[in-house]
Amino acid sequence: MIDGAASPSPPDARSRTTSRALSPVVGVVALVAITVCLAAIVAVGAASLSLGSTAPTAAFDLSVDGDENEIVIEHVAGESLDVRELSIVVAVDDTRLSEQPPVPFVGANGFEGTPSGPFNERSDPTWHSGEHASLTVARNNDPSPNSGDSVSVSLSVDGHRLATLETVAE
Repeated sequence: MIDGAASPSPPDARSRTTSRALSPVVGVVALVAITVCLAAIVAVGAASLSLGSTAPTAAFDLSVDGDENEIVIEHVAGESLDVRELSIVVAVDDTRLSEQPPVPFVGANGFEGTPSGPFNERSDPTWHSGEHASLTVARNNDPSPNSGDSVSVSLSVDGHRLATLETVAE
């Protein structure tokens, strides 16, 4: 060693340890933050998925007798329906009837007599494939269907549209 020349002093061991220990701590904090963010995103996404009920699937056929103001709907195929959960909207030439059928019912404003099949409150409310249901629109339920009018019927269960049927009254 040369006299008078100071030997280089080793770096401070404490400062070296502090800077090296800081990197793993920052890395762990960053990984925890990312994990928490991803968990929150997954939780929000999972909560937004609706596990609610879906409408049953079924097929129907519509016929309308304009002379008698009778609407007949046949449940052609598919799942059975509880008509107490069914809502029906009838329109003639794209104008809704002033009174809609509150199925099931016996005697309702805007309708004559009692409906047939599961639309009748006194029958089994389960509408099975192969069954017909009918109702007669009163002449004062505006607009009542006449021969040649376009008639549409929308069937919904729990707010889910099940079917929209259209035909021309005969």
